[in-house]
Amino acid sequence: MATPTPAPRGEILARALQIAIRQTTAAVTGTPTATGVDFLTTEHVTIDGFTNAHATNPAKTIDIVIPTCVQTIEPDANGYLPPGTCNALWDYYPSFSAALAFTILFGLLTLTHLYQSITHRKRFCWVIVMASFWETMAYLFRTVSTRYQSNTAIYLVFQIFILLSPLWVNAFDYMVLGRMIYFFAPSRTVFGIPAPTLAAAFVAFDFIAFCIQLAGGSMAGPTAPADEQLKAIHIYMCGIGLQQFFIVVFVALAAKFQLDMRDVNTSRSQQLSWRTGWRALLFTLYASLTCITIRIIFRLVEFSSGSTGVSNPLLTNETYFYVLEAMPMLLAILSFNIIHPGTVLVGPESEMPGFVSTCMGGIRKRKQFRKLDESESEEMSILRG
Repeated sequence: MATPTPAPRGEILARALQIAIRQTTAAVTGTPTATGVDFLTTEHVTIDGFTNAHATNPAKTIDIVIPTCVQTIEPDANGYLPPGTCNALWDYYPSFSAALAFTILFGLLTLTHLYQSITHRKRFCWVIVMASFWETMAYLFRTVSTRYQSNTAIYLVFQIFILLSPLWVNAFDYMVLGRMIYFFAPSRTVFGIPAPTLAAAFVAFDFIAFCIQLAGGSMAGPTAPADEQLKAIHIYMCGIGLQQFFIVVFVALAAKFQLDMRDVNTSRSQQLSWRTGWRALLFTLYASLTCITIRIIFRLVEFSSGSTGVSNPLLTNETYFYVLEAMPMLLAILSFNIIHPGTVLVGPESEMPGFVSTCMGGIRKRKQFRKLDESESEEMSILRG
């Protein structure tokens, strides 16, 4: 009689998992552990055992502690619940008028930047338009959230917009300096790095920071468990710290460009007025990066104590948010309204080719040089013959 072939071990485990899922039963304890309005329930999950020709697995009971809460406080007309209570999203009572005022201000900046980018025909300025638009959307959702303070979806959308919109301003700063180096520097390089490569590299670094912060911001929902919120905050802080590191390196490159320009005396470097010279635009860039740095420091200190504001007044006082988050970003975007790149980078030569175009141009030049080398070698062989 033929001996049966033993089933693979992976198949046995998969079959056991399927049996366990089908036969799982649960029971909730009747004596929850109360901790204020929050309490813990212990769920007993029983996985039945099984026996076959190859293995025997006895039945097991697993205890799972699940945090939950019961809302015992009636929210007010705007959905407000005191901080720390069940389903509370805000650590203070948010101001409707302040949120609406900044929505209007950022909306006006968005329209102004859109008009300036069209007037000056600077296609890369769509980045600063997006930065201002994202800020507008952030404060629009914050305005709505002040009237629906128990709505998790509105609050989460506001948080994602407000946490990520400064990265658009960062990317715009990188693109502006790259075009300044390309237009004003005779060598079109800084530390031997070509302007298109420098701009593309820092925009890529900014995108990496964007993805890390997006991952952390989307995980840090107000209804997420405390341990998951803490993990999300750590991820976000890593992303924002990386963003600040890139800013420091970038400022060093900007300072090198400024030093190189001291010895440049060309028609482009001559300043016709204080608003049309390269110095004004460079100092505007410095001011923008300073505002972003203030905002980054605020966020790092804010999240340093975790997701609760018990020992961190930055989380429980709305004034800090508007002074250290809203105002710096408003000034960072407004600065480029006052000194717009389109008033400084004038002429067809101010249009810097993109990174892909630069790479393709380099490939074409190599092909041309290769053809020249081949033709020269053919001529030399004919002469020798």
